[in-house]
Amino acid sequence: MNATLPEAFYRDLGQGRFQSTSATAGPWSPKWQHGGPPSALLGRAMERHEPREGFHFARVTVELPRPVPVADLQVSVRTVRSSRRVELLEGELGSGGETVLLARAWRMAVSPPDTPTLRPAPKAPRLPAAQPPHTMAGAHLDGHIAAMEWRFEPGAGFDTTGPGTAWARQRIPLVAGQEDTPLTRALTVADSNWAVGFELDHHSRLVINTDVTLALHRPPVGSWLCLRSATTASPGGSGLAVGQLDDLSGDCGRVVQSLLVSER
Repeated sequence: MNATLPEAFYRDLGQGRFQSTSATAGPWSPKWQHGGPPSALLGRAMERHEPREGFHFARVTVELPRPVPVADLQVSVRTVRSSRRVELLEGELGSGGETVLLARAWRMAVSPPDTPTLRPAPKAPRLPAAQPPHTMAGAHLDGHIAAMEWRFEPGAGFDTTGPGTAWARQRIPLVAGQEDTPLTRALTVADSNWAVGFELDHHSRLVINTDVTLALHRPPVGSWLCLRSATTASPGGSGLAVGQLDDLSGDCGRVVQSLLVSER
């Protein structure tokens, strides 16, 4: 672990309030958070909201209406609909009296033991050996990028034109002194999906995702997660980044992000 990193992405201040550390900062500015940690913080709150045995989170969609500041955050969650088999939750993060992140999640009863295993996509490439810290041209590197360990395919990195593949794991926990969960680990990495496979020129144009959807057909296992990302785009439209999420056991879900593509 990098000795200069904070002990976690957040510190729990109690009563739904959290202090953001410098590790949450995204690649575009040390003042604004990467989408992964706050998505995971809200996912953590959803998991703790009236938990139900025998249920799992099948889908979480995070909306990013404005940049999330590296500041204290207030977390709230409510149940929109609950039944015997499915439950829809809604949550938000606030800072300075403004809503900075919204999410909806489906929590549903787990499938029965005789459900067939259907995984049509090929397995991810094997986890590469340890690599030196990765960089990104023009990016702030001392936040989320440094707080994650990244392993790309040989010769590749954030500045390689996609599609892209990368394994990643956290160097620090989400909340100081508390265990991470499969859902929070997946959400911490999911917002990096389109950055793993940069295919649009984000230097000369404004390219930014407005949302991230994580869909899981099973909970991820272990700390290492792999994203295989590709982007489609059209003139007169927008961009769409789609990634397959794997753990060391194989396919566990998908990540989808809408991309705003605009002149600067």
